Amino acid sequence: MTTTRQLFTIPLRPAIGDRFQPTGFPNLGAAVFDRPVADGGWERCLLVESEQSMANRLEATLWDHPNLRPIELISRLPHIRIVDPEGKFLTSSRLEAHRIASAYVREGSVDGVKAVDVINGRLGLDSDRQRAPHEIAAGLFALDPMVLIHGVFMSHKSFPGQPKVARTITAFVEAHDVREAYGGGVKKDSVFTGQQAGRGSSEGYGMVPFDRIEWTAREIVANVDLDLQQVASYGLPREAGDLLIALARLELRYLLEGGLRFRTACDLVVDGDPVDHDGNPLPVASELEAAVSEGIKASAGLLGPVLTVTWNKG
Repeated sequence: MTTTRQLFTIPLRPAIGDRFQPTGFPNLGAAVFDRPVADGGWERCLLVESEQSMANRLEATLWDHPNLRPIELISRLPHIRIVDPEGKFLTSSRLEAHRIASAYVREGSVDGVKAVDVINGRLGLDSDRQRAPHEIAAGLFALDPMVLIHGVFMSHKSFPGQPKVARTITAFVEAHDVREAYGGGVKKDSVFTGQQAGRGSSEGYGMVPFDRIEWTAREIVANVDLDLQQVASYGLPREAGDLLIALARLELRYLLEGGLRFRTACDLVVDGDPVDHDGNPLPVASELEAAVSEGIKASAGLLGPVLTVTWNKG
């Protein structure tokens, strides 16, 4: 039977101590839920890091943040670079939530031509003709292959047909059998410790005690789903599909090795070597780097140039 997905359940633990701080949401706080267990009962669980956040963290592993560009290994892969009218870097399709469908791309220009028209032309989007999914995939691969890994929804009406690509790799972190760990602290003011109108806590003055809820858990796991069937459905040449899979695996390897320090009070480490559900280990970084390098060379004829979009806030 052909494997259609590569699934990982990777055990994690706090780097120090036992407590950790999960992700939180406005008007909700920590995302607590119950899951069924083997004895027919239920146990209390917690979302530690969401799919959206993990996607951002995976993408960030291949971005050279100090130099505002992709890391050297993938520097030959195309992407969209957004600059201001003076040519100063603003953002890119590797950083934007909607990637190539970002408002900064959509409302920008390329050498005086509307960027949306350039992108529609590259993808062959036309209101008079529905493009086949494999044609869209080939166009996206030429614009920014990472879009085919992390997804895009070109929902704006300026994109005919409004193409949508789901994430090829999905990851999230959960904690199981959790308990609250109550604590707190004091915001210290070593200069002004009294009370005076205009110098209260709302203005940032004085000694302000606060409470905080952290958590402990019987287990913490990172769940990862790499959809190999979706990559195959793109209809790209084999070397291009292999490149996408190698890139996704490399992002995962880099993220696990680089540390999972999600927040000040949430620093997690991998507790054992990552092995998928079929018993296959995640390849080491050097092996994946070699696969990515070879894949880029083999796919050179399918890759377009880096596209520079100028966004004028005026």
